[in-house]
Amino acid sequence: MTTHPPAVPLSAPELADQLGRPGAPRVLDVRTPGEFETAHIPGAYNVPLDLLREHRDELLEHLDETVVLVCRSGARASEAERALAEAGLPNVRVLDGGMVAWRTAGGAVNAGRPRWDLERQVRLVAGAIVLSSIAVSAVAPAARWVAGAVGAGLTVAAVTNTCLMGQLLAKLPYNRSASCDIESVVSQLASAAPGGTRAA
Repeated sequence: MTTHPPAVPLSAPELADQLGRPGAPRVLDVRTPGEFETAHIPGAYNVPLDLLREHRDELLEHLDETVVLVCRSGARASEAERALAEAGLPNVRVLDGGMVAWRTAGGAVNAGRPRWDLERQVRLVAGAIVLSSIAVSAVAPAARWVAGAVGAGLTVAAVTNTCLMGQLLAKLPYNRSASCDIESVVSQLASAAPGGTRAA
């Protein structure tokens, strides 16, 4: 398997500057549709990470210019960058620090209905499982192994920079309520005006 060096991160101020110029990059937000609906960079396209992985070759046909990948903090965007680089897309950057850094830097956002981001959902579910299994272990000692399994899963998630629990939660209706499928994404990319912005 060919390995690719990681993309050079793009800072929030650098992206803001580029978006204000001709030939601006396309911004692909790889968070869940629910997270995207809550707040996103104006003009960004929502291409959830699982959809991008599954349809990367189809997406590549519409991504010939510079692409900037965005998620909450940068982890999912880095995964998406690896997938696109392996598929042969050369001009890919990752927004350093993701939407957290973008908002901290005062970047413009289109805001919608508030909802919890995926990382916060993972912390809630993992914490609830551990707490419940420890409580249950007072009567059924074997339940403590459930807490151990969650701890092991979180350790693996940190080491590999992936999260199975997050991938599963991303498929819940809470996170998928906004419409986002490959046909609509390709249609939006195909109808984009030059310079990476959407056609009016």
